Amino acid sequence: MKRIVLLGAPGSGKGTFSAQIKKVLPDIIHVSTGDIFRENVKNNTELGKKAKSYMDRGELVPDSLVIDLVIDRLNKKDILENGFILDGFPRNIEQSNALQENSSIDIVLLLEVSRDVITKRILGRFGCNKCGEIYNKYTLPPKIEKGEDQWICDKCGAEIKFEQRSDDTEETLKNRLDAYEKNAKPIIKYYKKKKLLKKVDAENTLELSAADIKKIIEV
Repeated sequence: MKRIVLLGAPGSGKGTFSAQIKKVLPDIIHVSTGDIFRENVKNNTELGKKAKSYMDRGELVPDSLVIDLVIDRLNKKDILENGFILDGFPRNIEQSNALQENSSIDIVLLLEVSRDVITKRILGRFGCNKCGEIYNKYTLPPKIEKGEDQWICDKCGAEIKFEQRSDDTEETLKNRLDAYEKNAKPIIKYYKKKKLLKKVDAENTLELSAADIKKIIEV
């Protein structure tokens, strides 16, 4: 059983890397803070009701409540038996301390990707309006090109064109990356000091073999 924390900038490929780990450890549970929030709100739990009251007012959910939600999830039977990949938490030192006090962490993986690659990954994203299949103009375009910035969807055959998401602009991306770097520095330092941090070159984790993944996560 492994208890893994994933750190990395927006667009560093935490979801993709989690899927790679699950190929090696199929029973491990991928836990994201977004999923925890949605699950608690949907099931109308006490913690979910508290979180929803802040969200409905357009306010940030306070750290203490975020910590309670995550720790509550990590104490569920499926995770206690199968381990976890924690994605999106901790985001500050208070959360790091709370996690350390309430759960035993085996390894913290810092996914390292250059800003150029992240920019292409995020600013190149687009999808098929008909079936929802996701593509990337620079790294994963559909196979059949129809014209400039126009393709045929591999999955459903619909005609699609590249349309950048409204919130995917160079300026908003730069702000997000700057904010991540500022917040991540003390967390990285924290886990380095505890000798739990391992850096991973995440430029193309899809090319990693099962043996590579096992070596990284130390199983």
